[in-house]
Formats: sequence, structure tokens, C-alpha cells
Amino acid sequence: KRGTQTVFGEGSRRSKVLFVGEQPGNEEDLTGKPFVGPAGRFLDDALVEAGIDRTKTYVTNVVKHFKWEPRGKRRIHKKPNAQEIAACRPWLEAEIALVKPKVIVALGATAAQALLGPQFRVTKQRGQFIESTLAPYVMATVHPSSILRAPDDESRRLEQRRFIEDLKKLARLID
Repeated sequence: KRGTQTVFGEGSRRSKVLFVGEQPGNEEDLTGKPFVGPAGRFLDDALVEAGIDRTKTYVTNVVKHFKWEPRGKRRIHKKPNAQEIAACRPWLEAEIALVKPKVIVALGATAAQALLGPQFRVTKQRGQFIESTLAPYVMATVHPSSILRAPDDESRRLEQRRFIEDLKKLARLID
């Protein structure tokens, strides 16, 4: 209801890797482009460190609109519900069908559960390649925004290292 515009995926149709997040954030909603806000910039830096060229990937989200609630003058992210995820599923499936990636990487629990089922737990299965009919390989890891929200610098550094290790595992697979 409150989203400014639809934010579809972006990237090369010949990408070996398709990253899937939860939904656009504030900056994505305003620009109409996926992963351009703080989490997107964090992802860009992590991809560079892992040796993956973002221009050779495709990035999208499970839900194509920014769901938010007002908090003062700010627009604060609100988690999408099952109905919103189901409503956007045809677009996600169309993106996957067009790109035909070798690997789909779910960023965060919402994306992982939308792709792999509600029983999937990123905390237990992160960084593992999972069998799926969606692509030859599917992997889940944390969403970059969760690292940015870490409670302290030490936790943030640890989670950043683990995230980059997940991406390096991905880089080895696609090379």
C-alpha cells in the first residue's frame, strides 16, 4: 500500500548467480533499483572481497515493493507476510526462468524460506549448497542488513567474515 514503485531485479540475463533478498528498502523504493542502499553497498564490498563481479550477477527480492511503517520522519522496514510473498512469487519465478542461474543465493531467512520452504533455517544451514528444482545449486546466507544491525563492532566484524566466507565458497563454485 505504501510502496512508491515496483522494484524488479537487475543484472545480466546470462548471470551464473542470482541473489534474492527479502524486499526493497527505502533507497531502493525511491530509486526503483534493487540493492542500492546501505545493505546493497555492503553486499558490493563483500562481493569485491570474495572475488565476484556484481555486474555479472542478477539481484532481486522475493517481494517487489517496500513495506514500511512511519516512525517519526523515517520509513521503517516492516517484514512482508505470506500473502505478500505469494503475490510476488510469479515475478520471482519469471526472473529465475529468464536468467537460468547456476546458483541462487538466498539472502536472509525470508528469502530462504520463500525458496526452500518454511522449515529452512539459515542459522543451521547457511553456506550449504541445497538441492532444488530452482537451479543446479541453491545456497542461503544472512542478509547484509542483518550484519549492519549487529549489536556491536566485534559481532559485526565476525558476521562480516562469515558472510565473505560464504561468498568465497560461492566464488569457488562458479569459477
